[in-house]
Amino acid sequence: MITLTACMKAPAFKGKDQNDKMVSLADYKGKKLVLYFYPEDDTPTCTVEACNLRDNYALLKKEGFEIVGVSPDDSLKHKKFEAKFNLPFTLLADPQHKIIDSYGVWGEKQLYGRKFMGLYRTTFLIDEKGIIQKVYLKPRSKQQAEDIVKFWKEEMSN
Repeated sequence: MITLTACMKAPAFKGKDQNDKMVSLADYKGKKLVLYFYPEDDTPTCTVEACNLRDNYALLKKEGFEIVGVSPDDSLKHKKFEAKFNLPFTLLADPQHKIIDSYGVWGEKQLYGRKFMGLYRTTFLIDEKGIIQKVYLKPRSKQQAEDIVKFWKEEMSN
């Protein structure tokens, strides 16, 4: 269950990316971070979400954002997903759910009346000081990048 909210310190994390390189929250100190959690590589909605971030990558970088995706998939599956869709950002493997659990994005879900445990598609916007500024509990996958930039320009510029 997601209990993290805006104005809270983002939990520290460390994990291997699609290139088996260790990546941590500390690597993004002084930068704005889009930390997005998604259920599985190369599935329809996850692909739409990743491609929206890819297609708007230049805009997000121009606005000062780094992007990190996290799913329970392993590094090898992430590498295939990255290659297939030409993704220009970091994908962290979290098969042990260490990052997923620290961000509270794993829990009971329901689909067609069937209950099961799964990952809640969630995006956290983290500022340069490591503070969560926005939590998207159900991000709009087809326009996630646009929503992020709009929020940051309207809310954070005040």
